[in-house]
Amino acid sequence: MDSKLAVYLAKQDIYELSCRYMRGLDRLDSNLLLEQFWEDGWCEYGFHNSGPAEFIDFATSALQGHVANQHMIGNALFEVEGNEGYGEVYFHAYHKFAVEQGFEDMIIAGRYLDRYENRGGVWKFSYRSEIVDWSHSRPSNDPYFDIAPDCLRGSRADDAVYLRGNRHRP
Repeated sequence: MDSKLAVYLAKQDIYELSCRYMRGLDRLDSNLLLEQFWEDGWCEYGFHNSGPAEFIDFATSALQGHVANQHMIGNALFEVEGNEGYGEVYFHAYHKFAVEQGFEDMIIAGRYLDRYENRGGVWKFSYRSEIVDWSHSRPSNDPYFDIAPDCLRGSRADDAVYLRGNRHRP
């Protein structure tokens, strides 16, 4: 295979790895999250540094009490050198959670600085760190749900993304 094409395909695999990570956070899918890491990987977030299994337990426990989360990927730059890759992936992470006077919205924005390894033809995280560039909090305001109470809403483990039979006209 042409080396330029091989690098392009590796970058696509790594990008999808990052997308599955975000889905795992939003759906609180520990198994999906764990599948994205090599067992001997490392997660460095400052407030929590550990191997992948311990970090995933920490993260899903922290997010469990939230009303909603949405983790979005922005700019994503990857460098691939043989079976090793490096990435800078921008993110916005939205969190809605209960406070004494109702609900609060918090947005955390930053970048993941990653190292990936290809072992046996599979790309996974071998190192992930989260660099926070800014954050913002404010009281929640959800007028959309008042004007569209029958809208299709996201959820956790029973989210529609896990169903395929629902993607047909009735």
